[in-house]
Amino acid sequence: MSLRPMTLRLKTPRLLALACVASLGLVACNHAGQSDTATPMAGVASAAATAAPADRDARPFNATEIAKFNEPWAMAFLPDGRLLVTEKKGALKLVDLATGKTGNIKGVPEVDYGGQGGFGDVALHPQFASNHLVYVSYAEAGDGDTRGAAVARGTLALDDSGGGTLQDMKVIWRQVPKVDGRGHYGHRLLFGKDGKLWISSSERQKFDPAQDMQSNLGKMIRLDDDGSVPADNPFAGQGGVAAQVWSLGHRNLLGIDFDAQGRLWEVEMGPMGGDELNLVVRGGNYGYPIVSNGDHYDGRVIPDHDTRPEFNAPKAWWTPVISPSSLMIYSGAMFPDWQGDGFIGGLSSQSLVRVEFDGDSAREAQRFNMGQRIRAVEQGRDGAIWLLEDGKDGRLLKLTPN
Repeated sequence: MSLRPMTLRLKTPRLLALACVASLGLVACNHAGQSDTATPMAGVASAAATAAPADRDARPFNATEIAKFNEPWAMAFLPDGRLLVTEKKGALKLVDLATGKTGNIKGVPEVDYGGQGGFGDVALHPQFASNHLVYVSYAEAGDGDTRGAAVARGTLALDDSGGGTLQDMKVIWRQVPKVDGRGHYGHRLLFGKDGKLWISSSERQKFDPAQDMQSNLGKMIRLDDDGSVPADNPFAGQGGVAAQVWSLGHRNLLGIDFDAQGRLWEVEMGPMGGDELNLVVRGGNYGYPIVSNGDHYDGRVIPDHDTRPEFNAPKAWWTPVISPSSLMIYSGAMFPDWQGDGFIGGLSSQSLVRVEFDGDSAREAQRFNMGQRIRAVEQGRDGAIWLLEDGKDGRLLKLTPN
């Protein structure tokens, strides 16, 4: 049976505000990028999410605090069980999960910190055990008052003190062009089973570049592990930055993961309304800013996806928003009932959102109120679910069954 998302669609700021007030007595539902403070539990994504609202707060897990960080953004598990955690101001931490002790990794690139910019994601090369290569993303300053995301790789050398150094760092990719402002970098990193590197490149709050093939903003990027362009990319024949592109027409992509069938899914923030969960297909155009299930913050209406069927529509969407920060598709044994489900970290919604897939359809199945903005969600090697809270004193939480 195909699951068809049922969504609340409100086309004016006034109606959106009234609906937010009416829904569970909530008073703030829109968001600006990652920073507004919308009230949790306001999103409507599917029949399951609305049929049994009492279930949306059920938490069949214990959340254990392991450590705290200053504006943590991403994490990656090392083969020895330790954890790398990035902090937005430009620090890379090494965490002993057994003791909670943290050490410092030196050699991190200089980051342009401010707004949504700073140190971003961290990912291990698929052959990390033998080559020790680590990839990081970050906001990088340009000429004048410009900046953009960059990805660099280097070799991680650990030491006996509980820390280490990133050595021989080399930038392998940059957003083009660098622009002013400090919003919508994206820069999530993910390796596929074929060893290709995927980079989510947001549109930097500039709208039109998402449709411009002379820019790699607002695109899903696919590269070889050294930053070169695979010959089978859909736009490789165009050359330039277009050759890097796998899909286009995206806004602010902040979570990417593969399902068990090898399909790539991504979550992105919509404008005022219309946060999206998309199935990423080769050469697909997802329509932004021409279409969206949200509207501009100044009140201008953006046509819905269903008005332009030539664009790829989201498989699930949220109005009011959840402000998705991250995506993990679960494959572990610790929560067997959740195998194959997606988990989205929510910022303004202060939630962990569980998504069920049925073929190429998806729907919100459950929402857990975490009481804090959730910046990142990952699966541990033992099948536990790990969360990073956003902001100062953001906690690293380990979720295990009750």
